Amino acid sequence: MPNKLKTHFFALTASVAALLGGGAVQAQDLPAGWNPRSGDVWVDAWLGDINRYGARYREPFIDEMVRYYGAPRELVSDLLNQRRWTPGDVYYACAIAQVLGRPCRYVVDEWGRDHAEGWGAIAQRLGIKPGSAEFHRLKRGFVPTYDRWGRPITIDTELRRDYPNRPYRDYERERDLAKAAKDKAAKDKASKDKAAKDKPIKGKSAASARGQGKSEQGQGKR
Repeated sequence: MPNKLKTHFFALTASVAALLGGGAVQAQDLPAGWNPRSGDVWVDAWLGDINRYGARYREPFIDEMVRYYGAPRELVSDLLNQRRWTPGDVYYACAIAQVLGRPCRYVVDEWGRDHAEGWGAIAQRLGIKPGSAEFHRLKRGFVPTYDRWGRPITIDTELRRDYPNRPYRDYERERDLAKAAKDKAAKDKASKDKAAKDKPIKGKSAASARGQGKSEQGQGKR
């Protein structure tokens, strides 16, 4: 397989795993119920992939956080080992801090105070709103990190102008189609269950009919 096609193939494979999850790898690497809730389907997908990368290649992940995001090594190690943060959460905290021009520990403390609504709420509270230049910069920063790791990444609609030659997928459309298919399947199942519940049982109906006939004959004789 040519190198270009091979890169494209692995990028699609990685993004499918990151977007849809549910496989054995995700079950092994991600805490049950983990959901970054960044407010962006593409960001959520690749934070999940960072979890898998960071779990398997711990030192290169830590080196990236220290060298390119200005995070103290002891802080990153503490978050991963003692506080049991996922690599995706560590990455996003430090990435947000970099966009804000603040230390990584500042965003870590914000998350520690209140993260019930997920990363999207944290980012907005710190001034990084969806669709803003800051949020676009936050998303764009994933790509050079993946390049340094030698790990393929696919681009969504928003980043296509920045990286026109990268493998591309319409994540928003795929999410909407997947949700529509899931909703339709649930609706079809509910309809079938209702039809099965309302349908009379043949044996019971026949027995009831025979019983009613005998009852009418007895009344006629009297």
